[in-house]
Amino acid sequence: MRRSFAKIIAVPVLTGIFLLSGFSNKEEAIIASVTTKNLPEYYNVKSNDSLFVNEIVFPVLPKNYLGFKEAVAFKESGSDYSIINQFGYLGKYQFGRGTLRLIGIYDTKDFLNNPKLQEAAFYANASRNKWILRRDLKWYVGRTIGGVKVTESGVLAAAHLAGPGSVKKFLRSGGEDGFSDAFGTSIKYYLNKFKGYDTSFVKPNRKAKATVTKLNNYFSATALSEK
Repeated sequence: MRRSFAKIIAVPVLTGIFLLSGFSNKEEAIIASVTTKNLPEYYNVKSNDSLFVNEIVFPVLPKNYLGFKEAVAFKESGSDYSIINQFGYLGKYQFGRGTLRLIGIYDTKDFLNNPKLQEAAFYANASRNKWILRRDLKWYVGRTIGGVKVTESGVLAAAHLAGPGSVKKFLRSGGEDGFSDAFGTSIKYYLNKFKGYDTSFVKPNRKAKATVTKLNNYFSATALSEK
């Protein structure tokens, strides 16, 4: 796995300034999987914030959705949007082609070269998985399964790794029915590694699809809700 460190830049969008990662200029900048409407407070950064020095800062990420997705990305790919691993998994979050089709993405070449779409895909997939696992989240969060305390963020990370069906089997078997990927990474490991983040920002949506829109010359990545 290649390790990398993201450059952080501040970009004005509509009425605020937002903390963005991984881009060298404002035309490439995205808002990480959200629109500018009803942004959670942790995306808002004052223009005179002392964190910004020549537009570069290496923050300690908070235990919220932003911190969650960046932690998962670093584990999956070293936060590399362009990578394809030896098993054909794509991008910053290492998506399989089948999963991408479920959230409305069919052109993998475009996906690999489109960081904005990758961010939208992560949110859409998490939203879909949260809907599929909604009963299991209600039943098992706070319990200890297989020696690991179950949290919502741990479940969503494990579903990203193994798929929601495998996570259901693990939880409902009391940790006996496990799964490991081709690298030997297990559901139990992801449940533990990514536990304790606040992922309430992710809304459950059975039909979540990834899309990218443009707002006032700046890009926003989001997941569409299909009614």
